[in-house]
Amino acid sequence: MTFGRRRFLGAMAASATTMLFPRTAAEAIAPQVPAGNGLVVPPAAPWGIGGQSAGAAPAGLDIPGAPALLPRALAALQQHHARLAERDVIGIVDFSMPSREPRFHLVDIAGGRVLSTHLVSHGKGSDPANSGWVERLSNRMGSEASCSGAFLTGPTYVGKHGRSRRLLGLDPENSLASERGIVIHAASYVDAGLAAAQGRIGRSQGCFAVSQDEIGRVLAALGPGRLLFAAR
Repeated sequence: MTFGRRRFLGAMAASATTMLFPRTAAEAIAPQVPAGNGLVVPPAAPWGIGGQSAGAAPAGLDIPGAPALLPRALAALQQHHARLAERDVIGIVDFSMPSREPRFHLVDIAGGRVLSTHLVSHGKGSDPANSGWVERLSNRMGSEASCSGAFLTGPTYVGKHGRSRRLLGLDPENSLASERGIVIHAASYVDAGLAAAQGRIGRSQGCFAVSQDEIGRVLAALGPGRLLFAAR
């Protein structure tokens, strides 16, 4: 079924009392369970509140300019709802696209719009020939490859790449993301001029690296307790 924007917003409003937690992000992820690298994960809970079933986000949601992966991202949003403190904005990374193309989409689910789209790197292990295309995805330690699946966004920290955001993998295919240090950070090798000049941007060690000019906007829009979904 295809939902128009108006119909979707009406459906979201009707199910808001059961689909959204009436708490702040900090409250929603307590009690906290250590998960390494400063990330915390709330214990799994039944779908909905008080054991009641909540309405599913429509897989056919029509958001102008949204990536093709949106239905899969919405399915992940439903699957992992109990682990997510906030479900208003999600991030979607389409690894089927070359690195020269903006493929990191910030989608406002509540507002039914795409907030912005950004260049984002993939790992060296995913593109050994440095072609600009993802050839494989891996969850293996030391692979330096990107991994796919649903990620929970964690707190920010300041590291060697400046202000960055931690990530926790929620699926079997990215379960080692935290241990591998897979995060969102900025990098000088992610640049529109570089993409235009050589047909690709640089590669990370598996992290989601974005432009230094755009890291602030990405971190602000995709705050803690939200979903980042990556696939190809």
